[in-house]
Amino acid sequence: MAQPAPLPDFDDATPPARSPRRDARARREAALDETQRSFLRMVSHELRTPLNSILGFSEIISQELYGPLGAPQYKEYAGIIRASGQRLLNLVNQILEIARLEGRAMDMDLRDEPLDHALDDVLDGLREEIAHRNTVIIVRDEGALPRVKADPRGLRTILTNLLHNAVVFSPEGSAIEVLARRDGGDIEICIADQGPGLEVADIPRLLRPFEQGDSALTRRSEGAGLGLPIVNLLCQAMGGRLKLIPGAAGGLTAQVRLPAA
Repeated sequence: MAQPAPLPDFDDATPPARSPRRDARARREAALDETQRSFLRMVSHELRTPLNSILGFSEIISQELYGPLGAPQYKEYAGIIRASGQRLLNLVNQILEIARLEGRAMDMDLRDEPLDHALDDVLDGLREEIAHRNTVIIVRDEGALPRVKADPRGLRTILTNLLHNAVVFSPEGSAIEVLARRDGGDIEICIADQGPGLEVADIPRLLRPFEQGDSALTRRSEGAGLGLPIVNLLCQAMGGRLKLIPGAAGGLTAQVRLPAA
Protein backbone atom coordinates (compact mmCIF):
# COMPACT_ATOMS: atom_id res chain seq x y z
CA MET A 1 0.00 0.00 0.00
CA ALA A 2 1.28 3.50 -0.81
CA GLN A 3 2.39 5.56 2.17
CA PRO A 4 0.51 8.88 2.72
CA ALA A 5 2.40 11.98 1.79
CA PRO A 6 4.05 13.66 4.78
CA LEU A 7 2.37 16.77 6.15
CA PRO A 8 4.23 20.05 5.48
CA ASP A 9 6.28 21.50 8.30
CA PHE A 10 4.47 24.80 8.91
CA ASP A 11 7.30 26.15 11.04
CA ASP A 12 9.65 25.92 8.07
CA ALA A 13 7.08 26.73 5.39
CA THR A 14 7.84 29.72 3.17
CA PRO A 15 5.11 32.41 3.43
CA PRO A 16 3.04 32.81 0.28
CA ALA A 17 4.31 35.45 -2.12
CA ARG A 18 2.38 38.70 -2.16
CA SER A 19 0.46 39.57 -5.28
CA PRO A 20 2.32 42.07 -7.51
CA ARG A 21 -0.99 43.80 -8.13
CA ARG A 22 -1.60 44.17 -4.39
CA ASP A 23 1.91 45.55 -3.90
CA ALA A 24 1.40 48.06 -6.70
CA ARG A 25 -1.91 49.20 -5.21
CA ALA A 26 -0.32 49.64 -1.77
CA ARG A 27 2.48 51.73 -3.33
CA ARG A 28 -0.04 53.89 -5.18
CA GLU A 29 -2.07 54.46 -2.02
CA ALA A 30 1.07 55.37 -0.04
CA ALA A 31 2.17 57.79 -2.78
CA LEU A 32 -1.33 59.32 -2.89
CA ASP A 33 -1.35 59.78 0.89
CA GLU A 34 2.03 61.52 0.79
CA THR A 35 0.93 63.70 -2.14
CA GLN A 36 -2.20 64.70 -0.24
CA ARG A 37 -0.21 65.51 2.88
CA SER A 38 2.20 67.66 0.86
CA PHE A 39 -0.71 69.47 -0.81
CA LEU A 40 -2.38 70.20 2.53
CA ARG A 41 0.89 71.49 3.99
CA MET A 42 1.35 73.80 1.00
CA VAL A 43 -2.25 75.07 1.08
CA SER A 44 -2.07 75.59 4.83
CA HIS A 45 1.08 77.70 4.50
CA GLU A 46 -0.07 79.69 1.46
CA LEU A 47 -3.44 80.60 3.01
CA ARG A 48 -2.40 81.19 6.60
CA THR A 49 0.63 83.38 5.85
CA PRO A 50 -1.27 86.28 4.20
CA LEU A 51 -4.15 85.95 6.67
CA ASN A 52 -1.76 86.29 9.60
CA SER A 53 -0.34 89.44 7.98
CA ILE A 54 -3.86 90.87 7.59
CA LEU A 55 -4.65 90.12 11.23
CA GLY A 56 -1.38 91.52 12.53
CA PHE A 57 -1.33 94.79 10.58
CA SER A 58 -5.05 95.47 11.09
CA GLU A 59 -4.55 95.13 14.85
CA ILE A 60 -1.61 97.56 14.74
CA ILE A 61 -3.76 100.06 12.83
CA SER A 62 -6.82 99.65 15.06
CA GLN A 63 -4.71 100.23 18.19
CA GLU A 64 -2.95 103.23 16.56
CA LEU A 65 0.43 101.99 17.76
CA TYR A 66 2.33 104.42 15.49
CA GLY A 67 0.16 107.45 16.06
CA PRO A 68 -3.45 108.61 15.54
CA LEU A 69 -5.20 107.76 12.29
CA GLY A 70 -7.17 110.99 11.97
CA ALA A 71 -10.77 110.20 11.16
CA PRO A 72 -12.30 107.77 13.72
CA GLN A 73 -13.78 105.70 10.90
CA TYR A 74 -10.33 104.36 10.04
CA LYS A 75 -9.99 102.72 13.44
CA GLU A 76 -13.45 101.20 13.11
CA TYR A 77 -12.68 99.88 9.62
CA ALA A 78 -9.41 98.33 10.82
CA GLY A 79 -11.37 96.50 13.51
CA ILE A 80 -13.80 95.20 10.89
CA ILE A 81 -10.89 94.00 8.72
CA ARG A 82 -9.39 92.14 11.67
CA ALA A 83 -12.70 90.50 12.65
CA SER A 84 -13.31 89.44 9.04
CA GLY A 85 -9.78 88.06 8.73
CA GLN A 86 -10.22 86.06 11.94
CA ARG A 87 -13.47 84.51 10.67
CA LEU A 88 -11.76 83.64 7.37
CA LEU A 89 -8.80 82.09 9.21
CA ASN A 90 -11.15 79.97 11.33
CA LEU A 91 -12.93 78.79 8.18
CA VAL A 92 -9.62 77.91 6.47
CA ASN A 93 -8.54 75.93 9.55
CA GLN A 94 -11.82 74.00 9.60
CA ILE A 95 -11.73 73.21 5.87
CA LEU A 96 -8.14 71.95 6.14
CA GLU A 97 -9.08 69.84 9.15
CA ILE A 98 -12.01 68.28 7.27
CA ALA A 99 -9.72 67.54 4.30
CA ARG A 100 -7.08 65.92 6.52
CA LEU A 101 -9.64 63.78 8.35
CA GLU A 102 -11.53 62.67 5.24
CA GLY A 103 -8.25 61.91 3.46
CA ARG A 104 -6.82 60.08 6.50
CA ALA A 105 -3.88 62.49 6.39
CA MET A 106 -4.06 63.41 10.07
CA ASP A 107 -1.85 61.50 12.50
CA MET A 108 -3.55 60.69 15.81
CA ASP A 109 -1.33 60.64 18.92
CA LEU A 110 -3.54 58.51 21.17
CA ARG A 111 -2.58 58.73 24.84
CA ASP A 112 -4.14 58.80 28.31
CA GLU A 113 -5.81 62.21 28.71
CA PRO A 114 -7.51 63.52 31.88
CA LEU A 115 -10.87 65.03 30.97
CA ASP A 116 -10.60 67.61 33.76
CA HIS A 117 -7.48 69.17 32.19
CA ALA A 118 -8.93 69.15 28.67
CA LEU A 119 -12.20 70.69 29.84
CA ASP A 120 -10.38 73.42 31.79
CA ASP A 121 -8.44 74.37 28.65
CA VAL A 122 -11.60 74.48 26.54
CA LEU A 123 -13.64 76.53 29.03
CA ASP A 124 -10.76 78.96 29.37
CA GLY A 125 -10.74 79.47 25.58
CA LEU A 126 -14.52 80.00 25.50
CA ARG A 127 -14.63 82.32 28.53
CA GLU A 128 -15.54 85.47 26.58
CA GLU A 129 -18.31 83.74 24.60
CA ILE A 130 -19.75 82.19 27.78
CA ALA A 131 -19.69 85.53 29.60
CA HIS A 132 -21.22 87.35 26.61
CA ARG A 133 -24.15 84.92 26.55
CA ASN A 134 -24.39 84.90 30.37
CA THR A 135 -24.32 81.09 30.21
CA VAL A 136 -23.74 78.80 33.20
CA ILE A 137 -21.64 75.67 32.58
CA ILE A 138 -22.37 72.89 35.09
CA VAL A 139 -19.72 70.14 35.17
CA ARG A 140 -20.86 67.10 37.14
CA ASP A 141 -18.12 65.55 39.33
CA GLU A 142 -15.71 68.32 38.38
CA GLY A 143 -12.21 67.46 39.52
CA ALA A 144 -12.92 63.72 39.43
CA LEU A 145 -13.69 63.19 35.76
CA PRO A 146 -12.36 59.98 34.15
CA ARG A 147 -9.42 59.69 31.78
CA VAL A 148 -9.85 58.82 28.11
CA LYS A 149 -7.56 57.45 25.43
CA ALA A 150 -7.48 60.23 22.87
CA ASP A 151 -5.38 62.60 20.83
CA PRO A 152 -4.89 65.68 23.07
CA ARG A 153 -5.55 68.23 20.33
CA GLY A 154 -8.41 66.20 18.85
CA LEU A 155 -10.10 65.85 22.26
CA ARG A 156 -9.97 69.60 22.85
CA THR A 157 -11.31 70.27 19.35
CA ILE A 158 -14.27 67.96 20.05
CA LEU A 159 -15.10 69.62 23.37
CA THR A 160 -14.61 73.14 21.97
CA ASN A 161 -16.96 72.61 19.02
CA LEU A 162 -19.69 70.93 21.08
CA LEU A 163 -19.59 73.47 23.92
CA HIS A 164 -19.46 76.40 21.47
CA ASN A 165 -22.54 75.05 19.67
CA ALA A 166 -24.34 74.58 22.99
CA VAL A 167 -23.54 78.16 24.09
CA VAL A 168 -24.50 79.75 20.76
CA PHE A 169 -27.80 77.92 20.30
CA SER A 170 -29.00 78.09 23.92
CA PRO A 171 -31.01 81.07 25.20
CA GLU A 172 -29.02 83.73 27.02
CA GLY A 173 -28.69 83.01 30.72
CA SER A 174 -29.36 79.29 30.31
CA ALA A 175 -27.41 76.39 31.81
CA ILE A 176 -25.38 73.77 29.95
CA GLU A 177 -24.61 70.49 31.69
CA VAL A 178 -21.47 68.42 31.13
CA LEU A 179 -21.37 64.83 32.36
CA ALA A 180 -18.77 62.07 31.89
CA ARG A 181 -19.10 58.47 33.08
CA ARG A 182 -17.58 55.08 32.41
CA ASP A 183 -19.62 52.57 30.41
CA GLY A 184 -17.77 49.27 29.99
CA GLY A 185 -14.53 49.96 28.15
CA ASP A 186 -15.63 53.43 27.03
CA ILE A 187 -16.07 56.87 28.53
CA GLU A 188 -19.37 58.54 27.67
CA ILE A 189 -19.25 62.35 27.58
CA CYS A 190 -22.60 64.17 27.41
CA ILE A 191 -23.10 67.89 26.78
CA ALA A 192 -26.77 68.90 27.20
CA ASP A 193 -28.08 72.33 26.24
CA GLN A 194 -31.43 74.13 26.46
CA GLY A 195 -31.57 75.24 22.85
CA PRO A 196 -34.46 74.78 20.40
CA GLY A 197 -33.44 71.20 19.63
CA LEU A 198 -33.86 69.60 16.23
CA GLU A 199 -35.75 66.92 14.37
CA VAL A 200 -34.33 63.40 14.34
CA ALA A 201 -34.52 63.41 10.53
CA ASP A 202 -32.13 66.41 10.43
CA ILE A 203 -29.30 64.68 12.30
CA PRO A 204 -27.65 62.92 9.30
CA ARG A 205 -27.70 66.23 7.38
CA LEU A 206 -26.00 68.11 10.23
CA LEU A 207 -23.13 65.62 10.22
CA ARG A 208 -22.34 66.54 6.62
CA PRO A 209 -20.01 69.50 5.96
CA PHE A 210 -21.51 72.96 5.29
CA GLU A 211 -24.90 72.16 6.85
CA GLN A 212 -26.49 74.09 9.72
CA GLY A 213 -29.51 73.68 11.96
CA ASP A 214 -31.12 76.98 11.03
CA SER A 215 -31.90 78.10 7.51
CA ALA A 216 -29.53 80.49 5.76
CA LEU A 217 -32.00 83.35 6.35
CA THR A 218 -32.65 82.75 10.08
CA ARG A 219 -29.49 81.17 11.48
CA ARG A 220 -28.03 82.93 14.49
CA SER A 221 -24.39 81.87 14.31
CA GLU A 222 -21.45 82.60 12.07
CA GLY A 223 -19.70 79.68 10.41
CA ALA A 224 -20.01 77.18 7.61
CA GLY A 225 -21.48 74.27 9.55
CA LEU A 226 -18.21 72.34 9.88
CA GLY A 227 -18.10 71.92 13.65
CA LEU A 228 -20.24 68.77 13.98
CA PRO A 229 -18.70 67.00 10.93
CA ILE A 230 -15.23 67.63 12.38
CA VAL A 231 -16.34 66.24 15.76
CA ASN A 232 -17.86 63.19 14.06
CA LEU A 233 -14.72 62.46 12.02
CA LEU A 234 -12.42 63.01 15.01
CA CYS A 235 -14.46 60.59 17.14
CA GLN A 236 -14.21 57.94 14.42
CA ALA A 237 -10.46 58.52 13.99
CA MET A 238 -9.96 57.94 17.73
CA GLY A 239 -12.04 54.76 17.86
CA GLY A 240 -15.19 56.42 19.20
CA ARG A 241 -18.45 57.85 17.95
CA LEU A 242 -20.76 60.87 18.17
CA LYS A 243 -24.49 60.66 18.81
CA LEU A 244 -26.94 63.59 18.83
CA ILE A 245 -30.04 63.08 21.02
CA PRO A 246 -32.88 65.65 20.73
CA GLY A 247 -34.89 66.31 23.89
CA ALA A 248 -38.63 65.68 23.92
CA ALA A 249 -39.31 69.30 24.93
CA GLY A 250 -36.38 70.96 23.19
CA GLY A 251 -32.69 70.99 23.87
CA LEU A 252 -30.02 68.72 22.48
CA THR A 253 -27.58 66.27 24.07
CA ALA A 254 -24.33 65.59 22.25
CA GLN A 255 -23.00 62.20 23.36
CA VAL A 256 -19.38 61.31 22.65
CA ARG A 257 -17.98 57.84 23.34
CA LEU A 258 -14.22 57.39 23.48
CA PRO A 259 -12.10 54.48 24.73
CA ALA A 260 -11.30 54.62 28.44
CA ALA A 261 -7.67 55.15 29.42
